[in-house]
Amino acid sequence: MARRTGMLNAVIDAVKEVAKQEIIPRYLKVQGHYKSDGSLCTEADVAAQEALVRKLQKIYPGKIVSEEMSEAQNKDQWDLGDEGLWCIDPIDGTTNFVNGIPYFAVSVALMNRGRSVLGVVYDPIADEMFYAEKGKGAFLNNVKLPVKEYTPTPFKSAIASVDLKRLNKKLAARISTTPPCSSQRNFGASALDWCFTAAGRFDLSLHGGQNLWDYAAGSLILEEAGGCMCGIDLDDFWKEPLWERSVIAALDPTLFIPVSYTHLTLPTIYSV
Repeated sequence: MARRTGMLNAVIDAVKEVAKQEIIPRYLKVQGHYKSDGSLCTEADVAAQEALVRKLQKIYPGKIVSEEMSEAQNKDQWDLGDEGLWCIDPIDGTTNFVNGIPYFAVSVALMNRGRSVLGVVYDPIADEMFYAEKGKGAFLNNVKLPVKEYTPTPFKSAIASVDLKRLNKKLAARISTTPPCSSQRNFGASALDWCFTAAGRFDLSLHGGQNLWDYAAGSLILEEAGGCMCGIDLDDFWKEPLWERSVIAALDPTLFIPVSYTHLTLPTIYSV
């Protein structure tokens, strides 16, 4: 196990404490309301965000972007936060949280010059803490990821996490009617999907448009576990649109195959 830095330990402690004090006591006890962007929010989201901001600012006084802030606030903070910025999703998977589905997480990333250097994703129901620091590997509860011995899987035998709702209609219809993988599912919490892919639980993850807080922590965890990712339209994941970034992610690089002479992107079965 790689030695954790003091900052990472402090973030892990903060995330666990917020989950214990603000999130779990409200599980199965709160109703949600829809924000102007159509996303669901609860008093637990708001309370957890306020608590996280207080704690994270004591660890490092950076700018903040978050699921529960306005679009204008987030863009202003992003523009000002090049030297250090916290990216927070207090409850990733709020719909699951409201409906009693035990698949949601707290997600926190510290970003520098547009890239994550520290990421923490915590599932308080399973008590699973995924975390990574740039260049130091990725871990689940102190066990290096992936958590099982991973063997290359043929694409047709893969288990994929697929969010059909945000894919273009042609691609979504093709995947639905002619499934390219052995099994595909969507559990409704993007940060955990990244971590499950990093752990080897999913072979592949496909999403048509994630926001910054959906991928900031999880993408670092996958990278540090040895995984790779690209966009649906672009080979370079980091050149996809910042606030709505498509992703194809996998632990096994052999699942990414050439579809033209100069273009390495999604598996050909996903080409449209």
